[in-house]
Amino acid sequence: KVMIIPNKIIIHCSATPKGVDYSAADIDKWHRQRGFRGIGYHYVIRLDGKIEKGRDEIEMGAHCLGENLYSIGICYIGGLSEDKQTPEDTRTEAQKIALKGLINSLKRKYREKGNIILTVHGHNEFANKACPCFNVKQEWKK
Repeated sequence: KVMIIPNKIIIHCSATPKGVDYSAADIDKWHRQRGFRGIGYHYVIRLDGKIEKGRDEIEMGAHCLGENLYSIGICYIGGLSEDKQTPEDTRTEAQKIALKGLINSLKRKYREKGNIILTVHGHNEFANKACPCFNVKQEWKK
């Protein structure tokens, strides 16, 4: 296991249809089927806002090529419209609240831990993808 000291948070969507809930265990299964040794994200946010642990925070993720060593990956369930094709910000109010709380908590924790400033990014800043299907820079100006 490679230990990380993160400097950023990268937000993802699960690329699943609006209103269909999945768990961290589901994503773990999908990632293992793709040859990963387990879930690539550190946190998963369910439709009801429940936050589930994926990989341990200090363990290198497998969620964003070239950025895994220095980032914490958060995935919200959703990101596609009901047609299963069109990228869409499908976050529920509960997911938005949970995401904001988790990010603020991580930023505070790392600032207190070692004065580490975590910046917040969308997966689409590092890959030619729509993920996470909303404008992270707009939402996280600071």
